[in-house]
Amino acid sequence: MFLNSLEDIVYDDIISVENLLLAWEDFLCGKRKRKDVQKFQVNLMDNILKLHSDLKHKIYVHGAYEAFNISDPKPRNIHKASVRDRLLHHSIYRVLYPAFDSNFISHSYSCRKSKGTHKALDAFATFARKASRNHTVTVWVLKCDIKKFFASIDHEILMSIFTQKMLDRDTLWLLSRVIESFETASVKGLSLGNLTSQLFVNIYMNEFDQFMKHECGVKYYIRYADDFVILSLDKQYLENLLVQIQQFLEKKLLLQLHPHKVSISTFTSGVDFLGWVHFPHCRVLRIVTKRRMLKNIKGVAVDSPTVQSYLGMLQHGDTHKIIHNF
Repeated sequence: MFLNSLEDIVYDDIISVENLLLAWEDFLCGKRKRKDVQKFQVNLMDNILKLHSDLKHKIYVHGAYEAFNISDPKPRNIHKASVRDRLLHHSIYRVLYPAFDSNFISHSYSCRKSKGTHKALDAFATFARKASRNHTVTVWVLKCDIKKFFASIDHEILMSIFTQKMLDRDTLWLLSRVIESFETASVKGLSLGNLTSQLFVNIYMNEFDQFMKHECGVKYYIRYADDFVILSLDKQYLENLLVQIQQFLEKKLLLQLHPHKVSISTFTSGVDFLGWVHFPHCRVLRIVTKRRMLKNIKGVAVDSPTVQSYLGMLQHGDTHKIIHNF
């Protein structure tokens, strides 16, 4: 089910048994051996029909979350929903994603099909080359990071965005059930563990993306989740733009920039973006990333999934010496 516009979104399509079954196939990927998944699958049709009935009669209640901590690399508190609720998240995602994604700007790269980290890195290199006229003039880079991103998403603002998109009343009811199922403060926060959260933060930040592109007219702008960069030949322009950025984020989205993760520097001095430090003629791995990687692969076989994953990542930068030491 792939919808082309927001007007195509219909509640009955989200909760249909057909869509729930397709969502189950999406959800199963990589999870077949998990006990909670196997338990749900034993009575799969009964569980799906019960979920469909609850949604149809508007008696669905989102369950509680299971909390645990991970390091990826920095510590994060993850909240995992039940299998039943995660199935619903996939069902919502299947219908909403294609309709909303078509309205996103091309240089938003997080959690989007045919995008991702590597595409963002390549876009940054392309922008840097164009802005600096093939590295013949000095280009400045404004780099920003939003403080406590997922925990700061305001529920009322997010719901108002959905309302402005003219979604039907039943769909709005369902989205509110998912959004309000989790909060870290007063009507704020989205769970890092929900598939829907990945889409919801892009919908939330699309308001900012549109502001940057269409109201501010920023030419060289790239965003990946809560990290974004802007390139310009004019440092003063970036300093003035930073004021507008702070005002928009604080007033319109109730978000704040991380005070220690905002910088304006020349491209030639090196720009730390998405785990790599970028220079005019090379891209090198961030030192802390390199140290963490070498620690994680110590004593691990070269053909292991972990090492192969790192080798794949290293192909996207100037890492010949590191690869040689594997």
